[in-house]
Amino acid sequence: MIKLKINAAATDLRQVVGCVVDYTFGMDLTWDWPGGVAFYGVSRAFEVTGEKAYLERMADWCEEYFEAGLPGWTVNTCAMGHMLLTLYEQTKDQKYLELILSKVDYLENKALRFGDRVLQHTVSAKNDFPEQCWADTLFMAAYFLLRVGVKLGKKPLIDDALHQFYWHINYLQDENTALWYHGYNNLKQDHMSGIYWARANAWAAYTMSRVSKVLPEGYLYPPFMHIGSSLRDQLAAIKRLQKEDGLWGTVLDFPEAYGEISATAGITAAMVTQDNPLHAKYVQRALDGTLANIASNGRVLNVSGGTAVMNDIEGYLRVDKKWAQGWGQGLALALLTAVIESGGSDDDPMT
Repeated sequence: MIKLKINAAATDLRQVVGCVVDYTFGMDLTWDWPGGVAFYGVSRAFEVTGEKAYLERMADWCEEYFEAGLPGWTVNTCAMGHMLLTLYEQTKDQKYLELILSKVDYLENKALRFGDRVLQHTVSAKNDFPEQCWADTLFMAAYFLLRVGVKLGKKPLIDDALHQFYWHINYLQDENTALWYHGYNNLKQDHMSGIYWARANAWAAYTMSRVSKVLPEGYLYPPFMHIGSSLRDQLAAIKRLQKEDGLWGTVLDFPEAYGEISATAGITAAMVTQDNPLHAKYVQRALDGTLANIASNGRVLNVSGGTAVMNDIEGYLRVDKKWAQGWGQGLALALLTAVIESGGSDDDPMT
């Protein structure tokens, strides 16, 4: 099979990864989805580079937070489970497993659902978004459930995770454009403002690309081909919307939208993981564009702030991109580690 070719020296990327990790630990992130995405990225950095210091720093961060006290679970706080999985895999410490199983119990037995047991996106103990399905849930909950199910050999968790992917595809992906809407309101049977928000597409693309990586014999599960076809068509559509500087706009189909790095990194990481040689030039531009937006101290620049399903396109365009964000750090790490993992040597270009 022809491999996707990327021109990037592994040694240089490892140095950038180290800077991004260092900056991330200095952000005082809390036990919520920004930290969940950020430390998922750090976990991937450990898995790909083997740098033990990353694992030790995550363990130390957890100990400090355990002393301070943990919040209640929501779909968003379950994103922290990704880091816990890596810590448990490496240490076999039962305290991590207990927290993982607590999050699983919440998602399986307590979290709000609607329709055919579709997880409602929740950000607090309140019923913030009644019967709303958001692309974000795929990263925060479905991908987490899939990883736990595979790790612990629990097929019901795998089935539920794939079930969530199946319904999120059906609710959120536009069959005509293959792009993803940010959210779906089951009570009104609509996509609210109907915007193709870039980071929503990144959540979908990245997590769908990871299904085949983490699920052994995925082809034996009926939803598997549905997920693969969804991803194929989505990336084929997205690549045509790339800007000249290699970025994707925060609203994908609006040419004047500002280039947004977290979405660009997540989408590109999905392309690298999917390993389609037809994506090579788009990946190269996006990687170059992302690296140009990582400061020397590891701060990932031009990342849009937290974004609800806004009322109109103007709402998305006005979301600020001044500050570093956990999801920007984490998705940048997801991209850099995917490129490192894709092959090559420390001295030669990645091939």
